[in-house]
Amino acid sequence: MRATPALSWGLALLTFAAALSLRFATNHILPVGFPYLTFFPAVILTAFFGGFWPGVTCAVLSGLSAWYWFIPPFNSFEVHPGTAIALLFYVFVVGVDIALIDAVHRAMDRLEDERATVGRLYEQQRAMFQELQHRVANNMQFVSSLLGLQKRKVMQDPASAAAAFDDARARLDTVSRIHRRLYDPETLKQPIRTYLADLSADILETSGVENIRVEIEMGPEMEGRSFELQHLTTLSLILVEAITNALKHAFQGRNGGTIRVGLSALGNGFYRLSVADNGVGFQGPVDPATSRSLGQRILQSLAQQLGGTIRYVSEGGTRMELDFSPPRTRSA
Repeated sequence: MRATPALSWGLALLTFAAALSLRFATNHILPVGFPYLTFFPAVILTAFFGGFWPGVTCAVLSGLSAWYWFIPPFNSFEVHPGTAIALLFYVFVVGVDIALIDAVHRAMDRLEDERATVGRLYEQQRAMFQELQHRVANNMQFVSSLLGLQKRKVMQDPASAAAAFDDARARLDTVSRIHRRLYDPETLKQPIRTYLADLSADILETSGVENIRVEIEMGPEMEGRSFELQHLTTLSLILVEAITNALKHAFQGRNGGTIRVGLSALGNGFYRLSVADNGVGFQGPVDPATSRSLGQRILQSLAQQLGGTIRYVSEGGTRMELDFSPPRTRSA
């Protein structure tokens, strides 16, 4: 009832009217020294069920009524020593009652807030645990797929076993760094532009390549956009693989270059991630679906997780474009 002002104020008026009517009805029975007898329960009930201010209102109306009709001289607001003592006694009693009831209400409200907070924390922890299980399963699947690709590469060229293991180790280290970054609460608060810039800078620093810079190009429609954690993880892996491929192959025989990373919204839930370099480019068409390159097969597998497709353009360098529409998260 305290949460509904109309009911609270209605209760205050109703209990006051009932107390006043009862006091008039028992006036010939009660002695003169009990002017507030029927008003105390009304104030207590109103304060308990209606709240602080309805209780105060009922107390004021009750006090004025008792003063005017039931304290000598009757039908008057004249103040005499006896009247003042009676009024002070009334104010003290109802003040203590209302204050105690209000303190109980505040304690109950705090307890209810704490219960709600505990409930929200429980739901958050449950959701995080389910997300963790889901991500661990996906990560194990990614590792399994990566090792399967490396296995086929070694079977085709046994002499490349050591290099294949080094390549797999480097990619798993990359996955580990991405997850440490993504599961930092501060990272998820960053704008997507800042996140991509920091991730790109981390890739450059880890590679040890000099005189290469990465520029982030993002349309204004991406301001305020965000991706679910699992989709952002996959997007990060694609970006790492694409930039790493550019660092390995695009600038051979050159002293430096530029890699441009772009992210834009295409509409209808589709986005485009592009990674373009001003390097040597490539000869002939590139089909990621049939390519025998390990990096291309990894990119194709990751793109499928986002419901996307990859294409390459060679114009003054190499440009990779991924058009994707993140699928809806599976409900746990």
